[in-house]
Amino acid sequence: MSDEIPERYELSEGLPYRFEVGRRGFIQLLGGVIVLVAASGSEAQESGGRTAGGADGSPTPDLAAWLHVAEDGTVTVYTGKVEVGQNARTSLSQAVAEELRAPLSSIRLVMADTDLTPYDMGTFGSRTTPFMAPQLRKAAATARVMLEERAAEEWGVPAAALVVADGKVSHPSSGRSTTFGGLTKGQKLVRRLGDGPPLTPAERWTIAGRSVPKVDGHDFVTGRHRFTSDLTRPGMWHGRVLRPPALGAILESVDVSATGALPDVVVVRDGAFVAVASPRALLAGKALDALRPVWRTVPQPSGRELYKNLRKPPARSRGEGGRGAPHVVGSVAQALPAARQRLETTYTVAYIAHVPLEPRAAVAEWSEGRLTVWTGTQRPFGVRSELAEAFHIPEDKVRVIVPDTGSGYGGKHTGECALEAARLAKAAGRPVKIVWTREEEFRWAYVRPAGVIDVRSGVDGEGRLVAWEMHNYNSGSSGIRTLYEAPHQHIEFHASDSPLRQGSYRGLAATANHFARESHMDELAEALKLDPLEFRRRNIKDPRLRAVLDAAAARFGWTDARSGPGRGHGIACGFEKGSYVATCAEARVDEAGNVRVVRLVASFECGAIVHPDQLRNQVEGSLVMGLGGALFEAVEFDEGLVLNPRLSLYRVPRFSDLPEIDVVLLDRKDLPSAGAGETPIVCVAPAVAGAVFRAAGVRLRAMPLAPRGVARPAAGTPRADSRLRAGLLA
Repeated sequence: MSDEIPERYELSEGLPYRFEVGRRGFIQLLGGVIVLVAASGSEAQESGGRTAGGADGSPTPDLAAWLHVAEDGTVTVYTGKVEVGQNARTSLSQAVAEELRAPLSSIRLVMADTDLTPYDMGTFGSRTTPFMAPQLRKAAATARVMLEERAAEEWGVPAAALVVADGKVSHPSSGRSTTFGGLTKGQKLVRRLGDGPPLTPAERWTIAGRSVPKVDGHDFVTGRHRFTSDLTRPGMWHGRVLRPPALGAILESVDVSATGALPDVVVVRDGAFVAVASPRALLAGKALDALRPVWRTVPQPSGRELYKNLRKPPARSRGEGGRGAPHVVGSVAQALPAARQRLETTYTVAYIAHVPLEPRAAVAEWSEGRLTVWTGTQRPFGVRSELAEAFHIPEDKVRVIVPDTGSGYGGKHTGECALEAARLAKAAGRPVKIVWTREEEFRWAYVRPAGVIDVRSGVDGEGRLVAWEMHNYNSGSSGIRTLYEAPHQHIEFHASDSPLRQGSYRGLAATANHFARESHMDELAEALKLDPLEFRRRNIKDPRLRAVLDAAAARFGWTDARSGPGRGHGIACGFEKGSYVATCAEARVDEAGNVRVVRLVASFECGAIVHPDQLRNQVEGSLVMGLGGALFEAVEFDEGLVLNPRLSLYRVPRFSDLPEIDVVLLDRKDLPSAGAGETPIVCVAPAVAGAVFRAAGVRLRAMPLAPRGVARPAAGTPRADSRLRAGLLA
């Protein structure tokens, strides 16, 4: 599937600020308050510049850039990937230890420091395992060969006669042995990385492929680990930023005179940016409240008109179609009239928020014209570029360091918080920390795109697809292709103008596209009076997809499951980013329409498994996260204002919502390892929708399925006579 239509929302686009800090346009002193005013330049696109190369761009060929063996045997490994809770620090350490033949305890990863690590595009798209792990394995294998060569030269023996294991090189015939550090004496291993020696096949792994304890796990569970929001610097101040009352609001003026009565406060205005800093966070909040801004609002679309508006071509491309290149095979128009059964349906997905455990945070410090920022981002080098562009300085004057971060889910690709902290630090002349509030996260971070998806299909008399047409408006193209066999296809993504700022989210648009496709397959099965599992099997030739489907059904006990009033089960399967998943769900629906998912079974296959427990955790986490988007998560907005900007109003899955979860892992040691952070989420919603239909006879075609805990049917769904269905449709 390498020819997938590119995902339009892989990254959120544009700079939130472009500062003119090189020109002191106006300075006014008001007691202890400094006000800086400057004109705002035009927004600029991310430059994406790179310095040392990287595994997702143009990998640097220098071994020393990736790995160093100290004299005491410590192996330091450098990677631009970040740790946002996926436990990549452990799995990447396993990859290095496996190829280097070193103890896992000797491996120390330096991650996401733009001064120390090779360039990396970012931690997204489930790319760490399939792209970075092989790069580090190659570096480790090359280093192992170099150590063998050094020992062979020193001892005057053939390299083939040596054994490398447990951080040592040995010559069994003579009994000689030395540590890696004894061979390097702390000097760099200098060699260009080529094809290198062959990597260890998965069936021979002794360190990778096993569930080892989490690296630094003790620090996380005891609270010793410091996230960005925990960091301090000598003399550090705290910052707050003035936010508009609604999207699109324009700042006409701001009266800062009231802040003059507050001690030790810096107020900055730089174009559209207005912020305050103070030695204490509470005082910074008071200073922000003391500002008297005057805003001019402009009309904004209403959430009530969302799906109608998304069908319109974007203003920037009207007259050009506003769409990507469609995937077309055969002729759907010619095939449909001959189909035994035809079906045409529409599905919608709402905007949803990322809700990371750790809100955006950054600490910025200037020293002798050089900027250092500690921030939780998935793209340290991208944020470095944003900072350099915003402040009109070379990238080599900017250092971005990413501490292990409290989740991202695709929501931390951009560096607005880093820019804000850096601008305040520039004005204050000291380090400044900004931690977004939860409300700021909901209102000013980008969201997962909403979408409208139209599906039209036809099947023959034997229950096999003959035509498949699918149009996605706005939510994206990831996972839009079907793995079901259909000789005639037309699949297309259409861009739209979004009323909310939107960007990447775990699984991208694959969740929306699987919801539409798998729900439609369920509806076809119902129209044909076929079991949903049997109907899918008739239309699948891909052996990997069939394997996960059969494994999930077997573990769930699909053939023995019984649906009836108040209880139902559903099934869905899919593919994305090199891995395969199938999910079965059991749901209960009471007479009032309250929905509860009581059981989820998922089978997952991503090639050779590097760390079974870690993989299981990733799948379980994805299932729980997918449950929120399936059932009740939705960003509500009107006139440019998010109406549910706090967790008391925006519901994410709670412990009381969690079903019994069972995960089946298929270990394919004959296949390369793929990423696992995203794909398991994509089949939760359609499986739950199928279960609700079988429990209550109501077909739900809109995510979330039960926004207030109560299922509501899509427009046009026929009402039923039973008491249960009446409760659902009330």
